[in-house]
Amino acid sequence: MQHAYNEAISAWIADEVPIGAVVVHDENIIASAHNKTRTQNDPTAHAEMIAITIAANHIGDWRLNECKLFVTKEPCPMCSGATIMSRIGEVHFSFEDPKMGGLGGAISLQSLELSNHKPKIVKGTMQEECRSLLQAFFQIQRLGSQKS
Repeated sequence: MQHAYNEAISAWIADEVPIGAVVVHDENIIASAHNKTRTQNDPTAHAEMIAITIAANHIGDWRLNECKLFVTKEPCPMCSGATIMSRIGEVHFSFEDPKMGGLGGAISLQSLELSNHKPKIVKGTMQEECRSLLQAFFQIQRLGSQKS
């Protein structure tokens, strides 16, 4: 999770929402990314989506059954869907997102009855650090918009 946190800091430096993600396979990081929605002008350029694509290319298969995704905040419904579709074995995230979380915070895509893949979910790793980073980013963003 520390590496995902470092990616989140890189996102902040790039004026992106500070969320980072890494994919681990056989205890090795095979993909890492941070949000790039603003720099790429792409609403799908979330850290998780980018990391999943890199991991699939690294492995040479879209099935990431033996992989673990580590992300600094609960994935949104789009990213949660991608974790299910790519068959990632485990998803570790720091804290739940009650407004837009797709793995239990707002809705739970993993509980789709017809889905034959349900990743293991692990919550809470580096929760305070990741939550504080995201909250500080948005506080600064709000202060900047008030000055304009």
